Amino acid sequence: MDLRIMGLDSPVFTTLQQMMDLNDDTDKSSHNAPTHAYMRDAKAMAATPADVKEYPNSYVFTIDMPGLKSGDIKVRVEDDNVLVISGERKRDEEKEAKYVRMERRIGKFMRKFVLPENTNTDAISAVCQDGELTVTVEKLPPPEPKKPKTIEVKIA
Repeated sequence: MDLRIMGLDSPVFTTLQQMMDLNDDTDKSSHNAPTHAYMRDAKAMAATPADVKEYPNSYVFTIDMPGLKSGDIKVRVEDDNVLVISGERKRDEEKEAKYVRMERRIGKFMRKFVLPENTNTDAISAVCQDGELTVTVEKLPPPEPKKPKTIEVKIA
């Protein structure tokens, strides 16, 4: 709609029309808005508390995982230094029962941890026992101090 045809050609109305035209041309989703996957991952991370302990030879990550089987939990390393612990807790489907109250969390969970430089990503173990997942990441041995190097001086 052209506002000038209707006799409304003041700067205010022109600006309003430009704004309306701009809104029609753009996609409904903003380019700066977080994606659905990002929001889902952020909720999953916020709902998955973890303890991290450092020992002389390792780092230990502990997360409560009541009622999950080992097939429901994934532990992997991304980008050579990001430990990712993820999985999904599914609802028990019983045909004869209906939920009167459901308080236990279901759905996806995930945590990401940036590992320090001194970790050995080839020596990671994960054990789930009594509803508690323990992931142990071994530390690399400290680098040996560099020995002085003697360079032979030649006579030219």
